[in-house]
Amino acid sequence: MSRTNFQDLLDAGVHFGHLKRKWNPKMAPYIFMEKNGIHIIDLHKTVVKIDEAANVMKQLAHAGRKILFVATKKQAKDIVAECAQKVNMPYVTERWAGGMLTNFPTIRKAVKKMNTIDKMMTDGTFETLAKRERLQISRQRAKLEKNLGSIADLNRLPSAIFVVDVQKEINAVREANRLNIPVIAMVDTCCDPTTIDYVIPANDDAAKSIQLITETLCGAIAEGLEDRRIEKEKEKEEAPVKEEAPVKRVRARKNAPKAEEAPVEEPKNEE
Repeated sequence: MSRTNFQDLLDAGVHFGHLKRKWNPKMAPYIFMEKNGIHIIDLHKTVVKIDEAANVMKQLAHAGRKILFVATKKQAKDIVAECAQKVNMPYVTERWAGGMLTNFPTIRKAVKKMNTIDKMMTDGTFETLAKRERLQISRQRAKLEKNLGSIADLNRLPSAIFVVDVQKEINAVREANRLNIPVIAMVDTCCDPTTIDYVIPANDDAAKSIQLITETLCGAIAEGLEDRRIEKEKEKEEAPVKEEAPVKRVRARKNAPKAEEAPVEEPKNEE
């Protein structure tokens, strides 16, 4: 069953590509026609690709995996951050720090540094420092929060990344490719789709287009998380029933020696 409505995509302007002279020939399979010098994306293929990406994201969320959202362009960052927060997924909407994936242990050290500063502020250590030191640490904390605060809960490499604007986020795509991390991306007519595992041909400049696709994918993630929660609750309900039998056996063993206590007194009578 399709998750995406064709008319909704049309209304959001998902079908508008770039100027013909800026196109990438590798996007030809996803282009429907040219109109007034602008390429029009084939929305029938977009619907199929969105559903395919949504199913992948739902399965990953159901398995308890993390998907990293990457969108640093002005019209996308707030939309992506809001959607990712709703489903509790990590996201990067400021600058992409080089090595965020390929040099992940160093990034984790920076996140731990941020957590250490937080502890200093709560346990009173921060107040014992000189005014200048407090100012320096506060600035360092603010910088870390801005660049890494949204991935503070990412304890291991993500199982996939979702990208808005492949050209702008080329460093993120390259790092993911190097580590064989699947890339799901909105790909416009000027981009190269060969580096993307799950291509969603779409207008990556219009805020409405970005919002519609991101919300659809996050909806699939929410479904996967809900299914996971329901399964865990069922497991908890079934667990006590399985443990009842061994508990009864233990009680039986504890009661057994009481029946043998009487013969122990016989030697005392013989004395």
